[in-house]
Amino acid sequence: MADPTSYRPRPGQIPDSPGVYKFRDEHRRVIYVGKAKSLRQRLSSYFQDLAGLHPRTRTMVTTAASVEWTVVSTEVEALQLEYSWIKEFDPRFNVKYRDDKSYPSLAVTMNEEFPRVQVMRGPKRKGVRYFGPYAHAWAIRETVDLMLRVFPVRTCSAGVFKRSAQIGRPCLLGYIGKCSAPCVGRISPEEHRELAEEFCDFMAGRTRAHLRRLEQRMHEAAEEMEYEKAARLRDDAEALRRAMEKNAVVLADATDADLIAVAEDELEAAVQIFHVRGGRVRGQRGWVTDKVEEVDTAGLVEHALQQLYGDESGEGVPREVLVPALPDTPAATDEYGEEAARPVAAWLAERRGSRVDLRVPQRGDKKDLMATVQRNAQQALVLHKTKRASDLTTRSRALEEIADALGLDSAPLRVECFDISHFQGEDIVASMVVFEDGLARKSEYRRFQVKGRVGGEQVWHGTDQDDVRSMHEVISRRFRRYLSEMQRSGEWEVPEGNDPADGPDPLGDGRSGPLDPESGRPRRFAYPPQLVVVDGGQPQVAAARRALDELGIDDVAVCGLAKRLEEVWLPDDTDPVVLPRTSEGLYLLQRIRDEAHRFAIAYQRKKRSASLRSGPLDAVPGLGSGRRQALLKHFGSLKRLRAATIDEICEVPGIGRKTAETVAAALAGAAPAAPAVNTATGEIMEDGAAPAAASPGRGKER
Repeated sequence: MADPTSYRPRPGQIPDSPGVYKFRDEHRRVIYVGKAKSLRQRLSSYFQDLAGLHPRTRTMVTTAASVEWTVVSTEVEALQLEYSWIKEFDPRFNVKYRDDKSYPSLAVTMNEEFPRVQVMRGPKRKGVRYFGPYAHAWAIRETVDLMLRVFPVRTCSAGVFKRSAQIGRPCLLGYIGKCSAPCVGRISPEEHRELAEEFCDFMAGRTRAHLRRLEQRMHEAAEEMEYEKAARLRDDAEALRRAMEKNAVVLADATDADLIAVAEDELEAAVQIFHVRGGRVRGQRGWVTDKVEEVDTAGLVEHALQQLYGDESGEGVPREVLVPALPDTPAATDEYGEEAARPVAAWLAERRGSRVDLRVPQRGDKKDLMATVQRNAQQALVLHKTKRASDLTTRSRALEEIADALGLDSAPLRVECFDISHFQGEDIVASMVVFEDGLARKSEYRRFQVKGRVGGEQVWHGTDQDDVRSMHEVISRRFRRYLSEMQRSGEWEVPEGNDPADGPDPLGDGRSGPLDPESGRPRRFAYPPQLVVVDGGQPQVAAARRALDELGIDDVAVCGLAKRLEEVWLPDDTDPVVLPRTSEGLYLLQRIRDEAHRFAIAYQRKKRSASLRSGPLDAVPGLGSGRRQALLKHFGSLKRLRAATIDEICEVPGIGRKTAETVAAALAGAAPAAPAVNTATGEIMEDGAAPAAASPGRGKER
């Protein structure tokens, strides 16, 4: 625990102007980012008597070891810089909203020659039109299914589209009239794009023009006694009306607004957002956060606005944003608080490119709808409280139980877990997962290719004894990189004869890892854990401890979790530590161990899939991995490649006639084998790839 007076700036050193400040811990990691109208007043409030500080603020200032700041000219610049730094450094003491689920959106890929309608999750891509987010993916699919009668836009994947074009026949949707089948030339690219733009206009709320057009065409067909056509147009109009009815009308037709509500208690807060476009609720989403800093409702609203619109621009920011409280509200405001919200509103207007109204609804339909959003936020907070893994009190108790069981001086805030994985003794890999404050920090995950070589030949083959050697190698490489980076940053004096730079490259990749001279942010392996967990029993734990001792590291605790009886092993104990089955500490260790196992298995499977996919092509002389992948991508499988002529092979970019003849001859000489089956997992291998020979006791993947 640091004393805040040890790094308190001298009187008069802090400027009395707007700016953004960062608190860093002893490892130079940014742990808190904040902004202020007056840096002098705000920073001075952190260095008062500790007894007068909020408990979370007291924890932050005693964890920090230094503070620094950047002066800006306006509060809008401070808001933008604060958002950028929070996104870059992900400080542990800042409010961080995390989605309680991954919300799907309806996306139209206008950046493709033939735009595609599909359900998308995750970050937004350039050139793609998004609508939503929606609470459920099935709601999007029902809406799209109704609208494809009128707007038969392509919905198939790139593979299906390419295959239909190759065989000259559309997919099922093309036969039943729910796709215009651009893959077989039924519609030109220009006509299909116009169809996609009409689909986007309808989803954006411009619905009346399309309905009037359909009704007019229906009446014209009836007058010309084309009754079948008129009936089809009538059904199309009814389908559009049903799609519109799925979104309830809540506000005036021209209203485009986002409504944000907050429900909170002393420890956590839940945020709910309703997206209203054209007077209809087009989407809903929610976030939950631990209140790791002292923040009121207005501060929570400001953080929510930053997260919601920080990466948006143009129409992604609505004309109106309704909130329960205005950020940075002074003593005197007008009826709608427009003066109070000037910096945030100016920042939103800058992102939209036009005026944005940020206010608290006072009366009418908007106030009633805000009450509905508030009820949803309250229900989300109650539901979240019941989730064990996300409960702050439960996580704290779990870390304390681990510290007591292992005899640690304090709770391990950063835990790293390592696991070794191989398949039938080959392709040995390892994973490192990181948990901070009981939560996974996936940006810190790392994976290793275990070398296990002596004199250029692989001598480790995934036996139990070689698992121990692999664990020793991985732990050594991870902490050798940490010492190397500490040495470069000048924060660690190298003991004689223990210079990590004297040995081989720690990761085998030729990369260095000093601190960033601009931001001071350490790279890759610069943060040490308080606890290292290995997947295994006493041998693996002893190997990890030996690796740390060889590097002179004695301030990192080590333990192992054996799968068979879920026993916790310590390096120097002959008997394991047995935690109660109902222990929160054991539950957290199991989660960490299982996550390391999952991450290692995923990497091992990826490597094995890449090595098996090419099959007989690996034996073709002069054919590199790039051209092998190009051949497989063009033909789709080895079976089709075998059936191709030399001229067809020459059509692949980068393949000349001589190479095509060599490939054809090699594949003609390789007898097509039946699909190979992995006897350990029952998994069918890639065409042309045989599984490695299994040996007793080594035929499973771990």
